[in-house]
Amino acid sequence: MHPAAIILLVLLIVQRLSELALARRNARRAIARGGREYGAGHYPLIVALHVSWFLAWVVEHILRGGQLWHPWWPLAVMLFGTQIVRYWTIATLGEAWNTRIIVVPGNKRVSGGPFRWFSHPNYVVVLTEFFIVPMLVGSYVTAIVGTLLNYFILTRIRIPAEEDALTVLGETD
Repeated sequence: MHPAAIILLVLLIVQRLSELALARRNARRAIARGGREYGAGHYPLIVALHVSWFLAWVVEHILRGGQLWHPWWPLAVMLFGTQIVRYWTIATLGEAWNTRIIVVPGNKRVSGGPFRWFSHPNYVVVLTEFFIVPMLVGSYVTAIVGTLLNYFILTRIRIPAEEDALTVLGETD
């Protein structure tokens, strides 16, 4: 495995684990304020997809000889840009940010920050990552298949569940 791929893998795992810890804390706080979870049934599917994606790009990278995309730096710059949008999204949502769909009665739909341009900026980030990360490490099949699977789950299951949750509470724009 290429040393840069190992560093990327470690950084992404640390990032995801940190985000899961933040999500658990935010979920506890939201539930304590009367929040209700929606779409919990599809959450294991999302977790399975993300774990499978990690495994797939690592295995494919190794099987392809552990080479990086050449030139690697444009993809690295794009990946860095996605991280800026990721943390801008998390900061904009504050305690409302979560990996689960939890809506607290009385909260308003966020329309500032990156939400001015995208209804679901974090999903734009994740879709972009699902393509860029595997491409960066030469895992082309994972880039295409993972991105398409994620797109399908987001557009057919996850985003409609979020929109329904907000509609139920009368909080749509």
